[in-house]
Amino acid sequence: MSLTAYFATCPRGLELLLVDELRALGADQAREGLAGVHVEAGPEFGLRACLWSRLASRILLPLAQFDAPDAETLYRGVGAIDWDAHLGPDDSLAVDAVARASAVTQGMFAGQRVKDAIVDQMRERHGRRPRVDAGQPDLRLNLRLVRDRAVLSVDLSGAPLHQRGWRQGQGEAPLKENLAAAMLVRAGWPERSRQGGVLFDPFCGIGTLVIEAAWMAADIAPGLLRPLPGCGRWRGFDAGLWQSLREEALARREAGLARWPTCAVLSGSDRDPQVVALAKAHAHTAGVGSLVAFETADALRRAPPQPAPTLIVSNLPYGARLADPGGTDPLYRALGQRLREAYPEAAAALLTLADGRGKALGLRARRRYALRNGALDCHLLLFDPPGAAVASAPPPGEQALTPGAQMVANRLAKNLRHLRRRLEREGIECYRLYDADLPEYAAAIDVYDGHAVVQEYQAPADVPEATARSRLGELVRATRHVLGLARERVVVKTRRRQTREDQYRAMAGEGGVLVVRESGLRFEVRLRDYLDTGLYLDHRLVRQWLGAQARGADFLNLFCYTGAATVHAAAGGARSTTSVDLSATYLEWARRNLELNGLTGRQHRLVQADVLRWLATRPGRFDLVYVDPPTFSNSKRAEDFDVQRQHVELLDACAGVLAPGGRILFSNHFRKFRLDQAELSRRFEIRDLAAAMLPFDFARDPRIHQVYLLQPLAGTTPAAS
Repeated sequence: MSLTAYFATCPRGLELLLVDELRALGADQAREGLAGVHVEAGPEFGLRACLWSRLASRILLPLAQFDAPDAETLYRGVGAIDWDAHLGPDDSLAVDAVARASAVTQGMFAGQRVKDAIVDQMRERHGRRPRVDAGQPDLRLNLRLVRDRAVLSVDLSGAPLHQRGWRQGQGEAPLKENLAAAMLVRAGWPERSRQGGVLFDPFCGIGTLVIEAAWMAADIAPGLLRPLPGCGRWRGFDAGLWQSLREEALARREAGLARWPTCAVLSGSDRDPQVVALAKAHAHTAGVGSLVAFETADALRRAPPQPAPTLIVSNLPYGARLADPGGTDPLYRALGQRLREAYPEAAAALLTLADGRGKALGLRARRRYALRNGALDCHLLLFDPPGAAVASAPPPGEQALTPGAQMVANRLAKNLRHLRRRLEREGIECYRLYDADLPEYAAAIDVYDGHAVVQEYQAPADVPEATARSRLGELVRATRHVLGLARERVVVKTRRRQTREDQYRAMAGEGGVLVVRESGLRFEVRLRDYLDTGLYLDHRLVRQWLGAQARGADFLNLFCYTGAATVHAAAGGARSTTSVDLSATYLEWARRNLELNGLTGRQHRLVQADVLRWLATRPGRFDLVYVDPPTFSNSKRAEDFDVQRQHVELLDACAGVLAPGGRILFSNHFRKFRLDQAELSRRFEIRDLAAAMLPFDFARDPRIHQVYLLQPLAGTTPAAS
């Protein structure tokens, strides 16, 4: 069966959850993109996703992709499509368009050119033209024009999928249904509901979380209240398929409701009687009015609902002034105390603004997820039951830890206790938890926002293979036990002394693509594809330093890898950035990292070239040069490079492109590296910054990297190559 390409959009922060959901809905392939998921699946998938996706915003079916370096080329590309296959001359259409980093800079203008091409074709063929209807068109199209590349798609969903069809009013701080669904999935509600869980929202507002939880528990399709999807009048719409999918969903709803109330009990409260009345009306429209309970009450004073909740979930009040983090402190402190006293056996999932106000709860979150609630940056905080002891028994279905695994788990737990307070204070999501602390368990364990990478060091030749394999298994089980991770969220790699043949080789398999945050910036990491993930965690302080020093500077990043340092420099206010690498793969990765942070434009150059040859062309003058070369490289497209043998030549070449007063930050990971101080000190003032640039989670390994700051001495010139 041939596969069809789709793109499912979603709010930023939900991409990984949406990947899992769409795979469960039948996607043969699903990979994370920016604010969405790329999917390849069978022909029925698009309509099934419109009916069943709780997390997606829209389901797009690409019709054509083509280069559009100007408005006329865009017009011709759209005109090359046979529009009779999609709408008639008496139908209506609408075009949603976005343009970024392209010659055509205005999305509204790009959308107009798409409409012009369609109506001109239809008028020429039929003597009549479709009309424009932005509200309920027969065909809604989506244009994405990025870096002069156009992707034109049919919007199968029409209206945003978070609009379930039961909402009649907003109330204060409205929460979109797909964000509510993400909160519930992160809190483990689907599994809890199957086990008879009890849910309570103490600040329920118009009832979004409680109703969404009820639909999950009763297996009600989120698109069931829509008689037709948004593409229901599109000529490519399969009415028979939609009807069969709806009949299946109706049967599942009846079966789910028949199981009630054994699967879950749900309730909410709010002090505002008007929004409580609205919540009750919403529940009735949603078909669960008799199955949930809403009450006008002050959650901080009312008696706990019965049966006792096992999960407290809520979108916490943000306060009258969003810019005042302290304005909600009294409420949050009282809520934290109330959870400890009245709900000691309940876990909690609480959404609040990402400005640190959640600390006033006085509870230690076991997980924190970055989400967007409309235009607001938020954190979803997950808390274990305040009265629960640390579990010593294994999770259901898992074996108890062996003595060796328990020893590793004890060390991991100790390290985590030592690191946690500072990780939370500094908002660090990616860090090193363990680095061969126990010699017989020789591995490094890095945490990437809810995932772990276990990097096993190659065992000595005198260690039997079976023993090494057993120890690796114990490391993985201990990691899962301490961090509470599912097996698929732990990636295992074997690190060994690299050869010239495998310096950059890809790992077997693919996947594990995440978008993580560092210093408020977003980066794509790939946990499985390569030996390294795309973000050197030990260089965290190096990147922060570059960001602080780059304001107003022309910044040059040599051997730029995935461009993480460039992102920090650009976000720090660099006047321009130039990133050079020989690998097209890494440059494309760097481009995605820049786009993730909205750093686009001609002032950010990406150059594919051999670094030394490119520097020899005297490409300009730069105020700040960052150079982090590989230990060695033997690419077929460039001369062999060895950092120990050639670092003097490299640094002299860097000095040749410095502007007056410019500086070079030089780093590398070669543990045996020795800087040629005698030669370089003739031309540079040199400062060793390795200790100052060592993050606290790498304190056990002070030799993990070398970092030097070099500035040419007055009156000196680079040595001849």
